[in-house]
Amino acid sequence: MNHIRYVEYNAVHDGSFVFDVPEGHDCWLLVLTHTPALFRVDGSLQEYPAKSAILFPPFSPIYYCACGDRYENDWLRFDSDEEYVSSLPIQGIPFSLPDADYCHNLFQLLTWKNAFPGAHNERITGQLLQLLFSELQEASLKIPGSLSSHYHELVNLRKSIYNSPQLPWSVPDMARQLHLSEGYMQVVYKNTFGISCMDDCINARIRLAKDQLRYTGKTIAAISEFCGYHNVEHFCRQFKRIMGESPRSFRASAEKRSPDRLP
Repeated sequence: MNHIRYVEYNAVHDGSFVFDVPEGHDCWLLVLTHTPALFRVDGSLQEYPAKSAILFPPFSPIYYCACGDRYENDWLRFDSDEEYVSSLPIQGIPFSLPDADYCHNLFQLLTWKNAFPGAHNERITGQLLQLLFSELQEASLKIPGSLSSHYHELVNLRKSIYNSPQLPWSVPDMARQLHLSEGYMQVVYKNTFGISCMDDCINARIRLAKDQLRYTGKTIAAISEFCGYHNVEHFCRQFKRIMGESPRSFRASAEKRSPDRLP
């Protein structure tokens, strides 16, 4: 069971901000930073970067403050007896979040759901918290310092590619977006995701094409154009190379499995 006492996102403070509770709270406190901050860890103040998270257990000392002229964070005070909360490997120490934007979005949803009570709030809140802590669990197991300094920008780029694979993605454009050289951008992208940036674009387009083939009555040529291809033969070659069959064959197999395809 979970009970949210208070949750806030995009809380903004000036450079004099200090949060000092020596005895801790009688509940859990989760903080996600949007700016660098100082946290007291093992008796000494240490600076941690933006996009860090820290979980304070009940009755544990809490001290953090701004280390610039502005401090911004999301925070959540809550009660929970769920194992996914108590089993978080890192507690009382900040750790970096590979996808801080995703966690921030969950904070927003938790804030809105908590502000407007409804019949299913308890269930929905529990599901949102479980999603949030799944991300925290994964992030806390990463080796400190293993993330590229461009990791968050790379994640946002990859999100954009998979959200809009039909756009004319190119190495020069992606490199300019990240303010990196083309060669270095390709190296860090592949090191981060295990695939080249252009192969990732192709996979995203084929993923979109599969959905269009399954659930629309568009022609192969129309789907090819919809997915960002200017040459239907090129589209068919790439599709077959990745899927092992032609778009037409894939559609026929999909229709046999699910005959209720949209017109």
